[in-house]
Amino acid sequence: MTARTIAVVTAGLTTPSSTRLLADRLAAAVRDQLDGRGTEYRVEVFELRELAHDLTNNLLTGFPSPELSRVLDTVVEADGLIAVTPTFSASYNGLFKMFFDVLDDQALAGKPVLIAATGGTERHSLVLDFALRPLFSYLKAIVLPTGVYAASSDWGAGATKLHARIERAATELVDAMSNDRRPTVDPYANPVSFEDLLNS
Repeated sequence: MTARTIAVVTAGLTTPSSTRLLADRLAAAVRDQLDGRGTEYRVEVFELRELAHDLTNNLLTGFPSPELSRVLDTVVEADGLIAVTPTFSASYNGLFKMFFDVLDDQALAGKPVLIAATGGTERHSLVLDFALRPLFSYLKAIVLPTGVYAASSDWGAGATKLHARIERAATELVDAMSNDRRPTVDPYANPVSFEDLLNS
């Protein structure tokens, strides 16, 4: 059996970062799931803050650096993706957006994606459904039903709700990778016209 690859993209700006902490927790839960199923795998974690200059240069010139090219290739070829961003102005941050802007809009087609975000309060949890989910839907990824949002109050020994969400999302990602539902053809290539839909 070919080893599964899980790419983890985290857009935290500080060190240490709660965004990286959430990414690590999600990756650990996925590892536990894969270990329990006897699946070979490798997990690649990418801190976008380390690629900030490369991303800017790529947007300006159209050419990725060797390091950015390696990261992009890993993300595109991975069996599953975990994408985590801090919440800025009720959305993902600019660094996160820059990374996915340099990908071809077909690059993630059919790829299972676990979306996650961090923020100061629970009020920003809608960032998952109003910012992240539309972004990855546009990129034609398979966005998993369970997104994981972690507010400041979610961290700590008694924060059992966050742990439950992480476990549920990890199970969904591993299940989606196991189903291998990637389309062999572009399902959006020949959309049905509104006229045909109305007449059906």
